[in-house]
Amino acid sequence: MIAHALIVSPLYVGLCALIFFVLSVLVIRLRAARHTWFGDGGHADLQRAIRVQANFAEYTPLVLLVIVVVEAAGYHAWIVHTLGIALVLGRVLHAWGLTRSAEASAGRFVGMNLTFLVLAAGGGLLIWCFVRNATL
Repeated sequence: MIAHALIVSPLYVGLCALIFFVLSVLVIRLRAARHTWFGDGGHADLQRAIRVQANFAEYTPLVLLVIVVVEAAGYHAWIVHTLGIALVLGRVLHAWGLTRSAEASAGRFVGMNLTFLVLAAGGGLLIWCFVRNATL
């Protein structure tokens, strides 16, 4: 197998890094406003902001790794872009939906489904890559 240069996936890693930066700043600003330096202090808005940031941190690294390996495995750039766009859109929609309300929302639903779709599709592509290369 030939290793391929990472040309497309760094864009999505960078975008996700900036999104995580923004989510982190929002948590820090709320902590300062609520004078709460650990935990959520019983503040619902701070608790929600912490969960938005944590959910991003829980899902995004693995999905980004999948996208990077899909590109390194030699899949077409349009596939990597499709996965990356879906991930970024999904994470932004999820964060927006959860920031607005702790209840179920369209943003959270669509955001998580896009994230899961990227995870499943990318995982499937990588397994197919292994099977294809193992038979060579």
